[in-house]
Amino acid sequence: MTLQQLRYILTIVSCGSISEAAKKLFISQPSLSSAVKEIEQEFGIEIFLRSPKGIVLSNDGAEFLSYARQVVEQAELLEQRYTNQQPSKKLFSISTQHYAFAVQAFVSLLKEMNMAEYECTLRETRTYEIIEDVRNLRSEVGILYLSDFNRKVIQKLLSENHLRFHPLFQADAHVFISSEHPLAGRDEVDIEELDDYPCLAFEQGDYNSFYFSEEMLSTRTYKKKILVSDRATLFNTLIGLNGYTISSGVLNKDLNGEQIKSVRLRTEEKMQVGYITNQKASLSQLASAYVQKLRSVIKDFGHAVINEEDGLK
Repeated sequence: MTLQQLRYILTIVSCGSISEAAKKLFISQPSLSSAVKEIEQEFGIEIFLRSPKGIVLSNDGAEFLSYARQVVEQAELLEQRYTNQQPSKKLFSISTQHYAFAVQAFVSLLKEMNMAEYECTLRETRTYEIIEDVRNLRSEVGILYLSDFNRKVIQKLLSENHLRFHPLFQADAHVFISSEHPLAGRDEVDIEELDDYPCLAFEQGDYNSFYFSEEMLSTRTYKKKILVSDRATLFNTLIGLNGYTISSGVLNKDLNGEQIKSVRLRTEEKMQVGYITNQKASLSQLASAYVQKLRSVIKDFGHAVINEEDGLK
């Protein structure tokens, strides 16, 4: 086993395929495949499961990756200390539902780290894909929410895939509406008062289950409903059509501007927002720093951050 082989494995996971990793590493695909096979034979494990759709980490591979990342990080620290080498390019990926606070924490972290080089990925994506990303370690951290409605289904899926949910904060249901909306002056609204306005929600693709919805009250029948795939489209449509979307109420005016207002929705449903990790892998230094930044940003928004040992079950 060599450090170079370990770096190869990390690059393949980051790229999601051997062919893309080979291009990034400037080596041939057969050479990279051979290097992976050598390390698999040395340790008697299969790191990647291969299929017509590509490769994913095996359970053994996920555990191996955790150790490999630690070894490479420590080796780089040693090199920097005694050979005056520049820090290597930092790699980091997260997947999240469409939350402004997740973006703010991401931006704030990178500003504070002030790294000379990095390659980071922030995916605002669908719920099922968040789970898949963390399962395959395409992302180290995934951000989503649990509620009384979806908890059993999501927790079962997480358990089956060796993933763990870490609670961050609990939020009452709110709606985002335009600051010019007829109900914008209200402190609270009932869902029935919004029936004549379009309800906007994030589409979930092939896994369009009520349980994977990013919005609470997903089983309710709406007179007008619009599905969108990104946050900018949702807000632009919401403003243009006097629509609304159900949310956690955490609104970043720096990112979303002054045209959106958060109004509490009168319902007993609550959201427990948190992040998921792969139990077979330890977080990198950058991922751990991101989690701490998440907690700091959430606290700045006025929410009580849940201590994990005291988290809701």
